[in-house]
Amino acid sequence: MHHHQQQPLPPPFTANATAPTTTPKDHTKTTLYIILATSFFSLIFILSLPSTTTSSSQSLIKARRDPALFPNHPITPTEIPSGPTPPSIAYFITGSAGDSARILRLLFASYHPRNHYLLHLDLSAPQKERDRLAITVQSVPIFKAAQNVDVIGKADYAYKRGSSTISSTLHGASILLRLASNWDWFIPLNAGDYPLVTQDDLLHIFSYLPKDLNFVNHTSYIGWKESKRLKPIIVDTGLYLLEKHEIYYASQKRELPNAFRLFAGSPFTMLTRNFIEFCILGTDNLPRTLLMYFANMPFSFMNYFPTVLCNSDQFKTTVVNHNLQYVAFNESSTKKHPPMESAEFEAMVQSGAAFATQFQYDDPVLDRIDREILNRSPGKAVPGGWCLGEPDNGTCSVWGDSDILRPGPGAKRLEKHIVESLKDNKIRSQQCLEE
Repeated sequence: MHHHQQQPLPPPFTANATAPTTTPKDHTKTTLYIILATSFFSLIFILSLPSTTTSSSQSLIKARRDPALFPNHPITPTEIPSGPTPPSIAYFITGSAGDSARILRLLFASYHPRNHYLLHLDLSAPQKERDRLAITVQSVPIFKAAQNVDVIGKADYAYKRGSSTISSTLHGASILLRLASNWDWFIPLNAGDYPLVTQDDLLHIFSYLPKDLNFVNHTSYIGWKESKRLKPIIVDTGLYLLEKHEIYYASQKRELPNAFRLFAGSPFTMLTRNFIEFCILGTDNLPRTLLMYFANMPFSFMNYFPTVLCNSDQFKTTVVNHNLQYVAFNESSTKKHPPMESAEFEAMVQSGAAFATQFQYDDPVLDRIDREILNRSPGKAVPGGWCLGEPDNGTCSVWGDSDILRPGPGAKRLEKHIVESLKDNKIRSQQCLEE
């Protein structure tokens, strides 16, 4: 080790009789140095002010961003969950002109702070309605605090009879991939859907499932669809026009493909994050090839995801031939549906499905679902384990840990349904078969 001799400190400056007399020029230099030094330190002080303000602002945003990270009620040992960590679901909720109220109701009915929600009013809705929807979302304290609800500002057309619905859904999924990195399943909903279980029920059951399962109704049986839906060639104007325009059919038809096998299904699916990344970011060309093929097929949204899944060696063994959705009414029309009778309501609930579809605006059965199944008050989120407020005074106004789930009877119904669907002999006998 080398020791360096410490250099003696310079002696303090003292006036020396032999020192030359200070001239005005030297005095001017000294004054200039003092001014420059003062200006320099003043500049540093001023520049530090915005940095301090910005840092405080960011700290405030972080502290209010996710109440689940900062429980405002101490968690007792009995409340610590003993099961696996609950999953997170990315919801893409869509609607058309006049559907903003239905979208908001569906959002409240399916809300949980662990999830992520992206709302989309297609181009048939005026921009004012889209803006009002975004403002309303930001005015709800729960959504504003959790920062897990977003509204698409630049909307797409989504014609049910065309391929623009596929484009819009993939667009929404890609945004959700960018917004959040921790969700496990992707569920597209439309304004006519509604949950039949609470999110605590759904997350509780899905926390025990392998995260590679894709729930998709599918069949390779074509039948009448060959001439009506598979061979016709259409042009979906929603892919390239900003004005609403009808889809039109070409006079010729095309042969069925032999490079891959077509599968039909339903619009509702529950897809894994890995599969969504495969469709949007993957290096395999199959999803893009099928996307180009389905661009000119009528009602292609019901065929795209089942066909990609069942033609992929990587994912075809992950398909469960049930989408966990109950069709509440056989036909979707502008006419008022007849009131659902008690026996029909009971059959819908006992089906074990997680969602039901084809409800109309303000259908009375939705109030009954809120009252008897979800325990939800109008304009409020469904209470869950994360809600710690008083039952009569804003249950979810006080937040706890979002990992705490309190499943109810809906979890048992859903569990029974999924267990039946996942039996080895049943799942393999219904998985991507060529019929």
